[in-house]
Amino acid sequence: MKLFLLLIIFALGVIPAFADEVGFDAVDGPNVRVMRHDDGSRTIFTRSPDNRTLTKRTYSAKGVVKMLTIYRMDEHGNPTGCKIYDGNKNELYKFSYGYRKTDGKLAEERMFDSRVKRIDPKTGNEMPVRRFLYYYDALGNRSAPIAITLIPGVDPEDYFGAPSALDKNPFGE
Repeated sequence: MKLFLLLIIFALGVIPAFADEVGFDAVDGPNVRVMRHDDGSRTIFTRSPDNRTLTKRTYSAKGVVKMLTIYRMDEHGNPTGCKIYDGNKNELYKFSYGYRKTDGKLAEERMFDSRVKRIDPKTGNEMPVRRFLYYYDALGNRSAPIAITLIPGVDPEDYFGAPSALDKNPFGE
């Protein structure tokens, strides 16, 4: 009965999908990609069989989970949003992604702080703490992100880190 309730809760999207957890010793397979880094750390990507969820786990060289990112994907394999957790599964940030209508390329990421909800006093809507804008050259190459921080007096690189956008699909599709 408990398993059934958990499956219902997961299907409704009430809690994140930690059930697909893979370990540090995972190997490449149809739904798993392992990136081994020079320092002994690893990044392991797992995808759901329907390609609608992509999970990225970053492990230290000692096999400790340092960060977890869960992406929700559209029918074209593009992320529509993601949530970033620390190694203890505490939600840190959530992102939404915007794509150009003309060619479907990533145009913007909006980063929201999951720990402190910031409300725009003019609209009453939640405000992102940071935005990343992307441009493309004539050959279709994506620019480095242009970061806009919406918290006065905060240096974005010191406080928030890097964008969450996938440079490429780890499954090569």
